[in-house]
Amino acid sequence: MSLELELRHDAPPLDFVARLPGAAITALVGPSGSGKTSILRAIAGLLRVRHARIALDGERWDDEGVHRATRERPIGLVPQGYALFPHLTVRGNVEASLLHLAATERRARADECIALAHVAGLEERRPGQLSGGQKQRVALARAIARAPKVLLLDEPFSSVDRSTRKRLHIELRRLHARLGNTVLLVTHDLEEAAQLASHLLLVRHGRLLQAGPTHEVLTRPRCEEAARLLDIANVFDGRVEPGRDGAAPTLTWGPHALTLAREGAPAPGALRWAVLANNVLLVRPDKSREGLVNLVDATVDEVIELGSEALVWLSAAGMPSERLQMRLPVRAVRRYAVRRGAAVRVWLRAEDIVPLAPGQGQP
Repeated sequence: MSLELELRHDAPPLDFVARLPGAAITALVGPSGSGKTSILRAIAGLLRVRHARIALDGERWDDEGVHRATRERPIGLVPQGYALFPHLTVRGNVEASLLHLAATERRARADECIALAHVAGLEERRPGQLSGGQKQRVALARAIARAPKVLLLDEPFSSVDRSTRKRLHIELRRLHARLGNTVLLVTHDLEEAAQLASHLLLVRHGRLLQAGPTHEVLTRPRCEEAARLLDIANVFDGRVEPGRDGAAPTLTWGPHALTLAREGAPAPGALRWAVLANNVLLVRPDKSREGLVNLVDATVDEVIELGSEALVWLSAAGMPSERLQMRLPVRAVRRYAVRRGAAVRVWLRAEDIVPLAPGQGQP
């Protein structure tokens, strides 16, 4: 049950076209002020934009001459801060979304959703008596009470601590597996998006930069703007040279000649390119070079340990002004004496070199 979106507006600026796959969790990721909440509010019918086309499997919610009110859209909404009524009990907050039902039906449905959201036993408490995680579960129970086809979540885990957030992630996945509805999760947290969503939309300044399966978007940005948004530090200039006699093309990076993958190889000429820090591979000193291409000699500039991992900054040979970032387990840093001033050799696999399109990416 896919959700088709076309939103254009001036203030806030929106020029957004996307499709949310049905029965999946999609994460909408972007920095603060990128238009994420405005997009969600437009889907909910809470924001009237200059031009909108919103349709769920052909059923139009917004289009020329059509604007269905929020109450007429099959949606559930968990806003930032949860927006629970402080004077109502947990049960009363959930029942507030079920006023179209008779009182006995309303209570039965509210209790069913409270149980689904794992807050049974708290029915008579008020929001002021709940923890942050409990409030989030109550807001979810209220959002699913009307069996929505589309569930809209606006930074739902931002106000809870890390351990509670992890538990709530599990609850959301369980809830989605049971209900099978279409979920749009607004977040600025890439780790959260990677854990929860099977589909990812990158947005900046109200415009879609890239869309696709989460792993694909996180590892294969299409443009430099997307790469920066994904916090990929390794973005460089190079030049593509065509391969001779059927050979793979080559990327010239300073004094280094890097072989590119044949599939999807960019056209000859200047190229911005990226490689993830996880894909800068340390070559053990005792490892044979046989069969390896794209080896780069470098000097370690800096090592920062972050828990069980370390970020290592390197200067590639012949390129003192270029800083190449590598991510390693701390145990590897210590085993192979990766320290400032050390000479190391790294391997950039052809399939891990990501060509970046000029300008802004397209979905």
